[in-house]
This record gives sequence, C-alpha cells and structure tokens, in this order.
Amino acid sequence: MPGLAKNLARYGSPEAYVQAVVEGKRRDLTLSFQLSNGFEVVGVLRGYVPSDHDSLGYAVHLVWRNPQLLDQPDIPPITSARLLPDSVRVASVQYQQRRITSFQEFATQVEYFTDIAADYSADFVTFPELITLQLLSIENTELSPVESIRKLSHYTPQVKELFSRLAVHYNINIVAGTHPTEQANGDIHNVCYVCLRDGSIHEREKLHPTPSERNVWNISGGDSAATVLTDCGPIGVMICYDAEFPEVARHLVDQGALILFVPFCTDVREGYLRVRYCSQARAIENQCYVVLSGNVGNLPGVNNFDIQYGQSCILTPSDFGFARDGVAADSTPNIETVLFADLRLESLARARNAGAVQNLKDRRFDLYETRWRPR
Repeated sequence: MPGLAKNLARYGSPEAYVQAVVEGKRRDLTLSFQLSNGFEVVGVLRGYVPSDHDSLGYAVHLVWRNPQLLDQPDIPPITSARLLPDSVRVASVQYQQRRITSFQEFATQVEYFTDIAADYSADFVTFPELITLQLLSIENTELSPVESIRKLSHYTPQVKELFSRLAVHYNINIVAGTHPTEQANGDIHNVCYVCLRDGSIHEREKLHPTPSERNVWNISGGDSAATVLTDCGPIGVMICYDAEFPEVARHLVDQGALILFVPFCTDVREGYLRVRYCSQARAIENQCYVVLSGNVGNLPGVNNFDIQYGQSCILTPSDFGFARDGVAADSTPNIETVLFADLRLESLARARNAGAVQNLKDRRFDLYETRWRPR
C-alpha cells in the first residue's frame, strides 16, 4: 500500500485506509489497480515486508476468483462472489423526435423500442438525452423556455414509473435518457434515470450544463458522479457535454465502471462530433466501452429543441481484440434506428493488463491524480 505512510494520520489505521480505497474515497497506486481488475480484499497483513517504508510494512491480502473454476463440483461454492457475464449485449436507440398528443403516445413509442431490445436479448438499452422534451408538444401553450422546463418536470413521477415498469416487465436494464427534474431547492437538474431489471431506480445528474441549457432553460449542474452496480458489472453515465471532460470518465472508471453510457442531444454536426470524438478518447484513455444514444428529427415549437443531429454508436478501445476502428456499431446519421453490440468484459481485462498499450495501468500517480472533492 504505497499510499499508507503519508495518509495513516488521516485514516487512523491501515484497515480504515483500505476501506477508504475499497469505497472509492481514496486511490492507492497498487490496491486501486488490483481492485479494478477483480481482486477482493480478505484482510490486512502486518509485517509483510518490513523494509517497505511507504507501506509501513503492511500489505493487503487479496483473492481473485477464477470464473472457470468456480463451477467445478470439487470446489466449494463461494456465495459472496458475483460473477460477471462473458459478454454484455447493449442496444442504443437513435430516437426520432415527433409531435405527440398524450403521455400514453410517448409511453407507447418508448415501450416499442424496449420490446425490440428485449427481443434481441439485450442486457441494456439506452435512450437519448432530453428524450422527454417530446412531451412539450402535447400542449401548444405560449410558455417561456424556463416555464416549459418546469412544466415538463411535473411528468417526473410518470416518467420514472414508466421506465421502471418496462425494465422489470421486459427483463432489461434501461438507461432512460434524461429528464429535466425539479429539485427540493427549486433548481432544475438534467437527470438520467437508470432503471434496472431488479426494480431499482438510480438517478445520475448532468454535471456540466451547456451554455444554452443554463441561459435558456436555467438548468443547474449536479455535484456527484457514482457508478451504478448492475448484474453486468459497474456502469457509469456521462450526459452529453460531460463526455468532453476527461475527469468525469476517469472518476467513474476508478470506481470500477466497465461501460460508460452517454445519452446525448446535439443540434448540428459540429456539436455531435465534439461529443463523439471526446467519447472515443474516453474509451481509449480508460480502456472501457462507451455507448452513445442521440435524438434525430425535428420538433417545431419547442424552444431550444427544434432540430436534431445524431449518429449513435458503440465505441471500444483501439487495440487488438476490439473492433478494427474502435467502433463496435455505428448508425446512419439522422434516421431512427437501434444499434446492437456484444461487448466482452474479458477483453477489457486483457487489454488493461497485456495490451499493446496499457493506458489505465501506466498512469503516473507519482506526478498526477484525479481527486473528487466531497460536497
């Protein structure tokens, strides 16, 4: 534990330091890397290497559970182990915005695509950012942009119930795009609801509102970014503009995220390419998968949301063992469609430990690190 000596006074004991690293509150050059590769903490060893002054002689006792051996009858079952699937199938919905007349019409369209993804045995289906702004076309009332967003927030209970019900009914994990949601203090945040097939609902907020979101809709940024633990491993959510800040992806991957989902909403090609290029960089830097899902089509009469440009895609690291161009699946721009790709989690572990380059492993923690400031 090379970070123990200089942080012992803060945490009080080696055990407390290890717990902080396990919980993602602290990074340790050695332990954090081992945890990200599937090792589990058994305990702390005293006097392991007395000459290791950085670790004060301590070491962490770790175990790695071999998935190829756990099913053998002569090996006792490990009830605490959560085995990840060899392959995760993800679906990305390139969603066309169109005028509707009721919430039920919106629900019917969303259920159609969820059903399609489930029919193809997808583990995840993701929808675009601000997908629910389509609901503003129900009533042709003359409201200011800020008033429109607050009105849209009234649909929050219905939106959450819809996506959670579909996740359970179709046995699929849903990254439900985003929905502007009013907070207890009156602020409006751009929130992604991650609805898992076990019935749980997780909220992840956009951290970086764009200038137009701030100025036109008065949307505020959130202040936390945590992974969501799913039956296919930890995942992270970066909402559109968030993908253009490398610290967000690094923070999520440091917590163990293997797949990052990026619901996006862009009006012109230049804006789309910013999100795409940055997302591809995040996949390479962190040796993880990145799934983009965007809107297409037009929605006249909805302030700041009238035109869309989108080309959804599923991105991989750029190395042997992955798609040739680092693109597992790509769409034709500006048409409604669904993308599918099978993502092998083992390929990430191989790349991180024995790839042509090992970006995640070769970081210089002696020079720099990414720290999340608690609020």
